[in-house]
Amino acid sequence: MREAQSEELARRLAAIADSKKAEDLVVLGMRELVAYTDFLVICTARNERQARAIVDEVRVQVKRDAGLLPGGVDGGGEAGWTILDYLDCVLHVFTPEARQRYGLEELWRDAPRLELDLEAPEAPEAASTNTVRAPDYGARP
Repeated sequence: MREAQSEELARRLAAIADSKKAEDLVVLGMRELVAYTDFLVICTARNERQARAIVDEVRVQVKRDAGLLPGGVDGGGEAGWTILDYLDCVLHVFTPEARQRYGLEELWRDAPRLELDLEAPEAPEAASTNTVRAPDYGARP
């Protein structure tokens, strides 16, 4: 995969995780530090259920949109940490406790961070003051 493609995939993984309300998204550039991947995408899920939802959504959308399946999947369940390995990009989905315990950002503190431009959730529109009425089809007999 070309550099631009792996960065695009990293951004896509982050955007999908964000769409499932992942927290504290970080993308670390690993090209100059390791040989096994270009980017680590790290996020936090509030609980195991949300972690499964993030992982499932990433798998479905990346397969549908890019035709890619992860080369490896590890963790899940009680581990508090699931990894989807797309070779050039590795997604780490942590529970808060597991993220603190493993401390990947501290381990790779020298890695450059990719700036993410994730869209903020749209604010609900103000309630309309207009009244919607059913059409008047004439008086009933």
